[in-house]
Amino acid sequence: MAAKRVRESVFPEGTLELFAPGEAPQDAAPAGGGAQAETVLAGPRKAGARAAGAASRGKKTAVKKPARKTAAKKDAKQAAEKVKGKTAGKAARKAGRAAPEPTADAAVSAAAEPGAGEAAAPRRPKKRNGQSAEQLAREQREISISEFFTKNRHLLGFDNPTKALLTTVKEAVDNSLDACEDAGVLPVIRVEARQIAENRYKAVIEDNGPGIVRTQIPKIFGKLLYGSKFHTLKQSRGQQGIGISAAGMYGQLTTGKPVVVTSRTGSRAAARRFEVKINTRKNEPIVTDEREVDWPVEHGTRVEIELEAIHKRGKRSIDDYLAQTAIANPHLELTYVDPGGDEVRYPRVVEELPAEARAIKPHPYGVELGALLALAHESRSRNLRGFLQDEFSRVGPRVADEILAKAMLSPSARPRQLKRDQAEQLLAGITKTKIMNPPTNCLSPIGAEELEAGLRKVVAADFFAAVSRRPAVYRGNPFLVEAALAWGVAGMAGDDLAVLHRFANRVPLQYQQGACAMTKAVLGTGWKSYGLGQAKGALPAGPLVVLVHIASAWVPFTSESKEAVAAYPEILKEIKLALQDCGRRLGRHIRRGKREVEAAKKHDYIASYIPHIGAALREILGLSEKREQQIIATLTDTLERSRKF
Repeated sequence: MAAKRVRESVFPEGTLELFAPGEAPQDAAPAGGGAQAETVLAGPRKAGARAAGAASRGKKTAVKKPARKTAAKKDAKQAAEKVKGKTAGKAARKAGRAAPEPTADAAVSAAAEPGAGEAAAPRRPKKRNGQSAEQLAREQREISISEFFTKNRHLLGFDNPTKALLTTVKEAVDNSLDACEDAGVLPVIRVEARQIAENRYKAVIEDNGPGIVRTQIPKIFGKLLYGSKFHTLKQSRGQQGIGISAAGMYGQLTTGKPVVVTSRTGSRAAARRFEVKINTRKNEPIVTDEREVDWPVEHGTRVEIELEAIHKRGKRSIDDYLAQTAIANPHLELTYVDPGGDEVRYPRVVEELPAEARAIKPHPYGVELGALLALAHESRSRNLRGFLQDEFSRVGPRVADEILAKAMLSPSARPRQLKRDQAEQLLAGITKTKIMNPPTNCLSPIGAEELEAGLRKVVAADFFAAVSRRPAVYRGNPFLVEAALAWGVAGMAGDDLAVLHRFANRVPLQYQQGACAMTKAVLGTGWKSYGLGQAKGALPAGPLVVLVHIASAWVPFTSESKEAVAAYPEILKEIKLALQDCGRRLGRHIRRGKREVEAAKKHDYIASYIPHIGAALREILGLSEKREQQIIATLTDTLERSRKF
């Protein structure tokens, strides 16, 4: 019963009934003793009545009515019918049973609680004590580059232990190859991965390069952004001076141990052994040990880095990376010893070093406004005409005069006094002038023949094709694209997807394949035209290995970890043209193979049925056996000649 009469002992002057808002009691006559017809309960009685009403309907108000037996029964019946038809029905549909009815005791108990029936006020948030500008200034300090990469090491390729071991080996091998080639030495590199404990390895890389002078060892291995390649515009594997020092920093963070470097610069110089750590707050090297050692090599460098890592085989492993390195560097002799002690050797297949890349000046088409202003203000040239010739490639006296004429600037103006609006005019003049492409002697491509030889060294296949494109330019930076493919690869099925190998400046790219311009170009090539199957947005199907290499004075990597190349339109165009050239050769090979298969089938048909025809003619015409053989030979020769036509 939703509305219930309260005992006279609780409310002796009358009974308590519930009414909806705006609903008046039927009998409003005043009770005896001058009492009013309707009185709203005050104090605890009022709060208790409201709580009891809210429990049954949620929108009821409590009133006090004189105790009249007939009217009370009638009113209680009406209230019960209303509650039963509305509130109890809704509660039953939600909970599966009728809600319990409030009792007089519950009403009194609710009335006794302070603030009963009132909505709980939201707690106000504690007032913040603001900081002054002086307090904020005291908390600010400079962040070193090594401190930044300590917290963001994933940007450098140290996302996880598996990738960390591969990245460490990669950075050390790249440095060794660059050092050997710069010194004019055919590289001989040995790589070892030793397991020290569970999830702990030591990477050891040794080369026969020129060695490192004593004063430079701590800075090279204990200071980020320290190198010799960043300010020169020529092809090289390393560019930023981060890689090997970042690998040492990761080893220091995960194991607490320093990088151990042993180097010797010549037969007359003593070999020295260093233990180097990085002060990440200052980005400065800390030499924990230095001494002379006996090392039976004439010149070279040995690097040992202990780190937390996981070794795996297969795709994106050290084995896979070194095999691809041998393809892109056919002049390299490489030995790898895995954690199990197994040794793999990749012999040298080319006895000459690649052509030396020479540093060039920036091209005018690649300069931006801020860089142009900085170059002008730092220039030692006396006038703008000399400034353009001294600072940029492919700018002679005639081109410089044409640029200045279109920019409406005086050739005798001083570069150090160049203002921003004048620099904008000069940049517009450069854009309007036709300037020859930058020189390409800053590049050192692999070469089509060498690339094919490197691919044959590692991949067993039936057909090979390689092409080296002419140099092109993006944003004033010269680049060159090379491509190769191998068809009929041993161990691959006809419905397998092709394997893609990506290289930038002879370095294999292992991760972020989907974000790379090379992958996009391969996917965008119409391989069906060359006799291969290809689903939409997928690599071609078949026993195929595709190799793409981009050589540039400044490769546009998408991140500091150098794992993918940005998709500039000029780069995509050149890659597609190189792939199409290789694809046409492959298409001819596949069609030739199909023709040979059909010819073999026809030959089998001739060899199978001609003897039967000869025997039938012998029986019909009564020919001799000798005549039968002559007829068979004649028919066979005639059909073979017609088949070849």
